[in-house]
Amino acid sequence: QVQLVESGGGLVQPGGSLRLSCAASGSISSGYNMGWYRQAPGKQRELVARITSGGRTNYADSVKGRATISRDNAKNTVYLQMNSLKPEDTAVYYCNTDFITAWQSYIYWGQGTQVTVSS
Repeated sequence: QVQLVESGGGLVQPGGSLRLSCAASGSISSGYNMGWYRQAPGKQRELVARITSGGRTNYADSVKGRATISRDNAKNTVYLQMNSLKPEDTAVYYCNTDFITAWQSYIYWGQGTQVTVSS
């Protein structure tokens, strides 16, 4: 059992910045990947950014250059720094983690945090 708790969402004006946090707890292994996804009303959930257990990152083209994903393994926490926010960034942002053990693979999702970019 793993729990993921997102925080840091809210109302931001266009051009502004925010930093999302996701803290994982429970029976998580040391070799875990983490990522941020988002889902806007009427749209499918899409990848925003991912960071592997080895520290490799990748970003959606729509946020490349504006977003930075990072992690603190000691805290089992992943962060998403977003700058130059646009109304199109408005969505519920979800944290996830995936990892494997010798016996099973696991995928967990957080409850989501709302990000609204509006004047």
